Amino acid sequence: MLDLVGAGRVHTCNGLTRRDFIKVGTLGPVGLNLAQLLEAKEQGAVKASGDDKSCIMIFNLGAPSQLDTFDLKPDAPAEVRGPFQPIQTVRPEIQISEIFPRHARIADKFSLVRSCHHRGAAVHDSGWQLLQTGRVFRGGVESPHVGSVVSYLRGRRSDLPPFVILPETMGRGGGNIPNGQAGGFLGKAHDPFALMADPSQPKFKVPDLLPPPEIGTARLDRRRRMRDIVDSAVKDFEASEDARLLDENFHTAFRMMTSREARDAFDLSLEKDKVRERYGMTRFGQCCLLARRLIEAGVRFVTINTFLTVFDEITWDIHGSKPFTSIEGMKNIVAPVYDRAYSALIEDLDQRGLLDTTLVCNLAEFGRTPKVNPAGGRDHWPQCFTCYFAGGGIQGGRVIGESDPIGAVPADRPVEPPNLLATVYRSLGFEFETHLSGPSGRPFPLVDLGYPEIHELF
Repeated sequence: MLDLVGAGRVHTCNGLTRRDFIKVGTLGPVGLNLAQLLEAKEQGAVKASGDDKSCIMIFNLGAPSQLDTFDLKPDAPAEVRGPFQPIQTVRPEIQISEIFPRHARIADKFSLVRSCHHRGAAVHDSGWQLLQTGRVFRGGVESPHVGSVVSYLRGRRSDLPPFVILPETMGRGGGNIPNGQAGGFLGKAHDPFALMADPSQPKFKVPDLLPPPEIGTARLDRRRRMRDIVDSAVKDFEASEDARLLDENFHTAFRMMTSREARDAFDLSLEKDKVRERYGMTRFGQCCLLARRLIEAGVRFVTINTFLTVFDEITWDIHGSKPFTSIEGMKNIVAPVYDRAYSALIEDLDQRGLLDTTLVCNLAEFGRTPKVNPAGGRDHWPQCFTCYFAGGGIQGGRVIGESDPIGAVPADRPVEPPNLLATVYRSLGFEFETHLSGPSGRPFPLVDLGYPEIHELF
């Protein structure tokens, strides 16, 4: 973290001396601490036909049961079909679970992909990586989140960062491996800005966007340029390429920190009470509303984590016994919050004319076992699950692929994580021939060859 206020002299990690720095706050989530700034290299923004496109990725941490949500099997044996009944939607050919009545009313806006699967381990961390980067952590190489790729190739288009995670990055899933929500080999400069706060709380603020109270505006402005901050004893450093990069990135942070546009985008008090209540006064509900505000303000990519951990929290991880969730807990606690917030987000984007240019994708790390376990829950199952898409050029009211009679494996049109992310990239206007600068500078494709987008969605 840059401490830009301290009295006296400050020694940075590379031994350089600084004084009277302005305290920016915890800018680590933006990738703007000193060591990262000195390592990060400015990347040219790629302007493309999709430059007006945005994405909201809802990551259903914990993994919903396909058999209890969007791929019910009412004719299967009781131990497979579970306790919920299918209900009709506004599209007669689509049925979903009774726990999602609001989804049923907007089923013409989203399309289901019921044949998702992957070959990774049946552990949360592995699935998080695969579904957010398209690859697993291997050989010490951490692939970037799709939002980090967007940041790298297109850069920011406002005073706000290009990639934001709400409410914060997910924790570990028990595997002690990267969770896929970082810039990876693209560098810390393309890590997401993480909110690190619950927007449903009455006194919700984003302190990292505001100058500290002990510094007045005039004093803040006097310290705006890095040459006034760098100690006079390091003039050689001031003339270096690293100093130029440090100065540019400092001004990027300064612009965001002092921008009324940025502050307003995060200020939910500017919304009418009835709008906030429409989303639900819950952490997930207010994150969905905040995502809409950020997209309106120019953020390119927002990831919403429905939950932060699978431990000691009611989540989609319905193993059935504590510290995990029961199927009834999913029905009574998780589903109503999720159903309300998602439907409000889609309707709001549509009413504001933003849905055509904003892809909303709902992903998860895997599905759940076809048979209910002895504890009355379902366990991890990467062999088959459902994801779904709305907006951003996606045709709503469709079902792509199908699972076998017990929801265990794809029976038609199998889809893997790279296909899902290729669909995201296609919606955002990227050409698959685009390459990243990978480890050791070697070209690195957006998605692996042989994994095209799900063309039936467009």
